[in-house]
Amino acid sequence: MAMNFGELSGIKQWGVVILGGLLVTVGLYFGLFKSQNEKNTAAQAALESKIKENNELESYRPRLKQIDQELAELKQQMEIEARVVPDEKQEDGFIEMIDSEAQKAGIELRRYAAKDTTQKQYYTEVPFDVEADGPYYSMLKFFDQVQKLERIVNISNLLVSTTRNPSGAKTKHSYQYAPNESIVASFTATTYFSHDTQPSAPAPGAKPGAPAVK
Repeated sequence: MAMNFGELSGIKQWGVVILGGLLVTVGLYFGLFKSQNEKNTAAQAALESKIKENNELESYRPRLKQIDQELAELKQQMEIEARVVPDEKQEDGFIEMIDSEAQKAGIELRRYAAKDTTQKQYYTEVPFDVEADGPYYSMLKFFDQVQKLERIVNISNLLVSTTRNPSGAKTKHSYQYAPNESIVASFTATTYFSHDTQPSAPAPGAKPGAPAVK
C-alpha cells in the first residue's frame, strides 16, 4: 500500500531527504565531478610536462649567443672552403683565373691542355699542362701570385728554359717572343674539386680529361 511523504513520521521524512541527497550527490560525482576531475588531472599532468620541457630548454638560454656565433663562424668557414675547393668542376673558371694572374704578372699563357682527372674519396684532382713565357722576374711574380691564391693550385713538373732554346722546356710549340721575354716554362697546374663520397657515374660516351687547347 503506497504512502504519501506527508504521512511519514518526521524521522522517516528526514531519512528520505537524506537518502535522496546522497543519491543526487553520488549521481553528480560520477556524472560530472569525476569526469571534470579526470580532465583537471590530465591538464595538470600536461602542464607539468610543459613546465619541465621549458625548464630544460631554459638551460640553453645562456648559450644562445654562443651558439649563434658558432653557427656564423661555421657558415663563414664553409664559404671559405667552397672558394678554396669548389664543390663543382669549373674548368673554365679555373683557366680564366690562371690567365688573369698571368696577365697581371706580365707573362704570356700560351697553351693549356686538360689531363685525366683523379678521383679521391672526398675530392677530384684536375690537372692541366700549361706553357708560358715572359720576362724572368715576371715569371717569378706569376708563380708567387698563384701560390697566394685563395683557391688551392699545385704547380708540378716545372721545366724552364730560355727563349733562345725553348725546346729545353719541352714545350709543344715555339712562338714569336717579345724582345723583353727571356724565359719559357712548361708545368702542370692541378686544382681540386670537392664531391660526394660516391660520385655519380659519367654519362655514356663521356671522356674524362678531354684536352682544351688555347
